[in-house]
Amino acid sequence: MSSKNFEEYNIQVTEDVKAKFESIIEDLGEDTSRDGLLKTPERAAKAMQFLTQGYKQDAAKVLKSAMFKETYNEMVIVKDIELYSLCEHHILPFFGKAHIAYIPNGQIVGLSKIPRIVDIFARRLQVQERLTKQILDCINDTLKPQGVAVVIEASHMCMMMRGVQKQNSVTTTSGFRGQFEKIETRNEFLKLISEKLS
Repeated sequence: MSSKNFEEYNIQVTEDVKAKFESIIEDLGEDTSRDGLLKTPERAAKAMQFLTQGYKQDAAKVLKSAMFKETYNEMVIVKDIELYSLCEHHILPFFGKAHIAYIPNGQIVGLSKIPRIVDIFARRLQVQERLTKQILDCINDTLKPQGVAVVIEASHMCMMMRGVQKQNSVTTTSGFRGQFEKIETRNEFLKLISEKLS
């Protein structure tokens, strides 16, 4: 797809989504012609396209773009990676932090690529369990390290502002591959992500 066609496609999608948001707002009983709501359907459409842009991005390709041969074979951890996603059940936000580690096996990856793949998978309609597994599998399958670990801690607005309305609840999910399936390696990782560095 040429850049011109891609632009036209994006504009068309925005117009389609904008019209749907306008219809939803009207169905809720609001007047979309009033001053405060005149541009709301367009803003909402653009926001939704931004929040779901991960569907158009290839996480494996991002990792492959910054892989380097290196003999380092100790644990590499990137922790406290902010993430924002949308729950696929209610299309409400969930947000929190991801902690990711891998043990190289002849190749390392540029550190900025790890938060980028978190964003690529988070910018989709998601459940936290699948998000954890997608990040884990992408690093494991693309980088082929000795091991990968992913822990995500997140608060879900679908639990906080509706339903059970538990504002202080936090959901933790985890996944481990390779060397991190060994209890001593896993425990080292969990200890390092829980302690504060001075």
